[in-house]
Amino acid sequence: MMDLKHRSIALYDECETCLNRFKEMRAQDAEPDFFQDVKPYADHWHRLIEEWKEMTLDYIRQERPKYVHKLQIDNAADGMGQVFVQSFYKETSKKRFVQTIQAAQYTIQTLLAAIDEKGDEKQ
Repeated sequence: MMDLKHRSIALYDECETCLNRFKEMRAQDAEPDFFQDVKPYADHWHRLIEEWKEMTLDYIRQERPKYVHKLQIDNAADGMGQVFVQSFYKETSKKRFVQTIQAAQYTIQTLLAAIDEKGDEKQ
């Protein structure tokens, strides 16, 4: 099983992938096949987002990082759950889409910094 740090990096990178897909779908004026493209992708990532959220909330309870809080994690998980699906649809509001991805990535960066800081203390 992936540890929290690797899972966080994977989600951060997938946010970038979603941003690129969103731009491509708009440029191509493309319409995805829901059952072939969107649903399998969404099911896969929603499961990973949920697992990441649980692992992160456990981490917060145990380590009590200064700058990472439950509400941020809930919001990031909800936001990623939405944008990972919305990235397939050109009708999605670009401004809100980009802001949601940036917010999720910021939260993940903050979490990764807290994990690295804890790691440094243990050495």
